[in-house]
Amino acid sequence: MKYINLLFLLIFLLSCNNQSSDINDETEVFVNEIVEVYLLNNLNDSRGFCIDMRGYKTNGDINKSLQAHTCYSYQGEIAVDQGFDKLKISQGQFLIEYFNVCMEASKIESTSSLILSNCDSNEKQKFVLKKNGNIHPVNDLNLCITVSEEFREGGGGTPTHLIRNLSLEICDDSLTSRQKWGNRKLN
Repeated sequence: MKYINLLFLLIFLLSCNNQSSDINDETEVFVNEIVEVYLLNNLNDSRGFCIDMRGYKTNGDINKSLQAHTCYSYQGEIAVDQGFDKLKISQGQFLIEYFNVCMEASKIESTSSLILSNCDSNEKQKFVLKKNGNIHPVNDLNLCITVSEEFREGGGGTPTHLIRNLSLEICDDSLTSRQKWGNRKLN
């Protein structure tokens, strides 16, 4: 009798294990990952440009607008002032987890800057990263997060880090090199 109960328990456990693997095969599992949001075109910096807070890493300033800055990942890690929560991005929110703030459009109109604010899911904080690489405010899919043509040198790095302004602009094929984004984690 003892062996029969053991056999039933083993069969039950194996069937549960098989069911869970079927679920995992069909369902995408999201794990909280920190990623950088980077411009697909490196432009004039081989290290690429990432959406970044002003200030330096843990001294990032949540009261200033966001910028495109040389990605720090070439240093071997994603910096806290460039680290976004991947799960939140898939849900339409660009959360910089370390500072617990969200990207927000100052206005939903062309030439508006991107700022940081407490996450409250207001309409100016809702963005979508499309498969084509455009990041749009949910309320106006004609606008794209765009890096400026002009750049300036930052305060560090070898070679010196580069900085470009970020704004919402009308999506345009002629601006593809400055409007297409991706997200990545480090391996």
